[in-house]
Amino acid sequence: MTELVYLGVDLGAESGRVIAGCWDGRRMRLEELHRFPNGPVAIADTLRWDILRLWNEIQTGLAQAGRRFGNAVVSVGVDAWGVDFALLSKSGELLGQPYNYRDPRTRGMVEQACRRVPRSKIFAATGVQFMEINTLYQLLALQQNSPELLAAETLLTIPDYLNWCLSGARVSELSIAATTQCFNPAKRDWAFELLGRFDLPARIFPEIVTPGTRIGSLRQSLADRTGLGTVQVIAPAEHDTGSAVAAVPTVCTGKANWAYLSSGTWSLLGVEVKEALLSPRALELNMTNEGGVDSTFRLLKNIMGLWLVQQCKRAFETRGHSWDYAELVLVAAEAPALRSLVNPNDERFLNPPDMPAAIQNYCRETGQPVPETEGALVRCALESLALKYQAVIGSLEELTGQKIEVIHVVGGGSQNNLLNQFTADACNRPVLAGPIEATVLGNVLVQARAAGEINELADLRAIVRASSDLREFVPDSQTSGAWEEACRRCSELVVRRRGNSN
Repeated sequence: MTELVYLGVDLGAESGRVIAGCWDGRRMRLEELHRFPNGPVAIADTLRWDILRLWNEIQTGLAQAGRRFGNAVVSVGVDAWGVDFALLSKSGELLGQPYNYRDPRTRGMVEQACRRVPRSKIFAATGVQFMEINTLYQLLALQQNSPELLAAETLLTIPDYLNWCLSGARVSELSIAATTQCFNPAKRDWAFELLGRFDLPARIFPEIVTPGTRIGSLRQSLADRTGLGTVQVIAPAEHDTGSAVAAVPTVCTGKANWAYLSSGTWSLLGVEVKEALLSPRALELNMTNEGGVDSTFRLLKNIMGLWLVQQCKRAFETRGHSWDYAELVLVAAEAPALRSLVNPNDERFLNPPDMPAAIQNYCRETGQPVPETEGALVRCALESLALKYQAVIGSLEELTGQKIEVIHVVGGGSQNNLLNQFTADACNRPVLAGPIEATVLGNVLVQARAAGEINELADLRAIVRASSDLREFVPDSQTSGAWEEACRRCSELVVRRRGNSN
């Protein structure tokens, strides 16, 4: 058959891409059309997203798709990170420049919120991990510092806003809405009662649609500029992790005996379940419930992820030591094993001015050897991530009552063979790595499903297996004792510093 083309707009914290998913009826082939950088913009002591530049870059990619594929393009869909948002007036004016989730204005806002509404009530209404970056606390910071912005007509998360740019639709897709801590997973709607207790205006929260919903066609002016013509705009799983999990190449759809690890700037480790888990124990473990494809939920933990390594790399470069990631992995592999460990979710690592210094200070304060070399710092970060994964796997098994037999690592971090091996060793389970492009694969395959090309989620995942190269990592029995001892040490660190980590 002639290939059909589905365009995936995939935005991450470091870069964005417009990618063509070319479907031949059996396999999905990806072709990158346009890649562009992303990152926070500092202005007046705040951190923002340059959303208009991102939109301009997306239009460049769409125009390239128009020239490359023309009438073969069926639809376009956007995925991006969670929690951040744009505010629109009734006439469609952008009110303010969207904040970056690492902006410091939300520091201490979780504690303030819990003084207004008990922590247990917030979790019962939303089922989301308590993190100061969540939309709820960003809104409360606006309420406190810029209340005039809450006169907006509509709140749209970043991918929702870009869908508005594409089509004019003011809707929110379920998987991205569920990241906000303003969404009620039991009702599958906004947590209006909770929002009312915080005096947040209900009117700004738009209609929620499910993954795979057709929300309109390209604006005519955009279709003319890009040469794409009448192309449908589809809401895939708009949260990048939601799309990535849809593309996990498991054969166990419908069971919780496998875990996914979406590995990138953040690590999101969890299982796929049929209903949100809102128990007191889930609250105690500070887990999160996010919506997925086919009415599933992703029970997971947000972990700081490769951000630690990314920021170490940036700090090394400012000191005149230029490394690429492959070189950093090599020097980390040569550093002493399991010497110094940190809790990646300690708040000091959210946005420190100097990540190596933050890691060193943590080790110094906890009485551990202080990593001094680049290799030792990166190894500390990678081993600490693997041990955090081990702890979260234990929590997931406790909550679901099912043993996790395999961990699927997807996303850019699946290329880090050293971290993959550490994960297998620390968790004492096999790791299957790949696909690297899980997020955009999930995005375009959900679009193909919306077009009637794919029937079920299991079929979608079978296509991913047929379209991807997977690598297996098995636990090294010779190091199991050392990892068990390191796990004990990590548990003690978390207990010792429980006030500012999770």
